[in-house]
Amino acid sequence: MPRTLTLRAGPRAMALLRERGLRAEDIDILPGASGGAKWLGIAGLDRYLFGTFLQAPRPRPLHAIGSSIGSWRMACLAQRDPLAALARGHEAYIRHQVYTKNPSPREVTEVLTRCLDHLLGPVGAEEIVRHPTVRVHIITAEARGAAASDTRLVLVTAMAFAAAANLISRRTLALQVRRTIFHACGNESPFLHLRDLPTVHRTLTAANTRAALLASGSIPLLLEGVRIPDTPGVHWDGGVTDYHLDLDYGEGDGLVLFPHFYDHIVPGWFDKSLPWRRAGARNFDRTVLIAPSPTFVAMLPGGKLPDRRDFYALTDSERFARWERVNELTSVLGEELHELIETGCVVDHVRPW
Repeated sequence: MPRTLTLRAGPRAMALLRERGLRAEDIDILPGASGGAKWLGIAGLDRYLFGTFLQAPRPRPLHAIGSSIGSWRMACLAQRDPLAALARGHEAYIRHQVYTKNPSPREVTEVLTRCLDHLLGPVGAEEIVRHPTVRVHIITAEARGAAASDTRLVLVTAMAFAAAANLISRRTLALQVRRTIFHACGNESPFLHLRDLPTVHRTLTAANTRAALLASGSIPLLLEGVRIPDTPGVHWDGGVTDYHLDLDYGEGDGLVLFPHFYDHIVPGWFDKSLPWRRAGARNFDRTVLIAPSPTFVAMLPGGKLPDRRDFYALTDSERFARWERVNELTSVLGEELHELIETGCVVDHVRPW
């Protein structure tokens, strides 16, 4: 059995794996979930997928969709040199996040804006919208009503209402936010059919890519809301509506390849503390999910994936050292996946979804 990886696959994905193995040319969609610092826990998996596996020639576009840090990961993939973009992103996320004791939303926004600028480099936005094969989709949550307020007490009230109503149904999120997907695919996007929540599609351009990416990671109350050029309203973290991207991925012939932090899917941001609110198999019929195994996670510093609590539990120097060590250790994730693919053994180690 794989030592460092957990693999799951839906029925159609399993059938395709048995027939062909895991091939880059069969991948139609690549989702990237919200999760903040957890992206460092799969850094080595991203390096292999973005820099090697997904660089193979493709007969059709690869649709990459992400919310929050997942959208930043997809922005790395769609730059001319994905490995260089990942390296910049990891460096900025680890080393450039230094805050005062009780940072304001303005301070956190300014720090993360500089991190995003480092990830993108001088021409990243242009490369993303002009990439020959990767079609990036960035999810944000466009605020409605009180959720668009600049007044903290009003925003707190709106978020508390959203969390309470979400206990009854995820559909109540529509009272506070509207899922917005930025992309440059026009009518070729595979997500035009989404109806589980109110969804609007906006054109991704070189002029609004930076703002869309920043908005996609702007957690309400921790950061400021973002106004995106040529787009109405205030936008918040895409994880509010789509934390782990429990989406209808459609009826395509190829695979959805989901490199993830966990072996389970949490639909929305307010569902994190609701153990009964976990995604079932319905949307993942043609999905192959790849995540670090519990055994591997237990071997990481602190015995867990990096997360936002590290900012409070560790000094800056301790956090730098821990996160850089995690970044290094995760290289084995990519190495093990490469071995499974090259030996044709992926399907032998996959659990049915």
